[in-house]
Amino acid sequence: MNFLLRFVLCCCAALVLPLSAAAAGDSLLDRSTARSLSSDEAVMFGPQAGKYRYDSRMIQAAKIAQSRAHQRSTNLCWRYVKTALLAAGAVPSYPKSAYAKQAGQELTRDYGFRKIRCRDPYRAPIGSVLVYGGADAGHVEIRTLRGYASDFVSPTPYLKRPLIGIYVKPNA
Repeated sequence: MNFLLRFVLCCCAALVLPLSAAAAGDSLLDRSTARSLSSDEAVMFGPQAGKYRYDSRMIQAAKIAQSRAHQRSTNLCWRYVKTALLAAGAVPSYPKSAYAKQAGQELTRDYGFRKIRCRDPYRAPIGSVLVYGGADAGHVEIRTLRGYASDFVSPTPYLKRPLIGIYVKPNA
């Protein structure tokens, strides 16, 4: 049971990176809920895991997204990610943008997320939101320990589309 609990927490963890000196009002990060990983959890996240603090809301959002996801796409990726972020308390209101490829703009503008410099979806922090472009609506997914979740789960990122950006909650 202890391993299962650790696994659930780790596969749903969100990385909070100190990306900028954002004002306290620019971020939804609650310092009282952000925490470092235990030594057992850090092993699952890799050698760099000890440098970061994890936001409990993003841990919960990744957990919700993964639990609600289907085996195959339903073409509702942004809707599933929005509801997971809202249910976890990572965003205070339901995001309004219609297309998945607009998610990054709205998350940074309205909800205190920051785009990180990482361009490799395989190196995206667990719990981060990956936004992809394309000629149509695009795609969005949340990074989990076992892979990626939106309206469906996958062990690999959605590389059929160009990556717009990887977004996390900053540590204010």
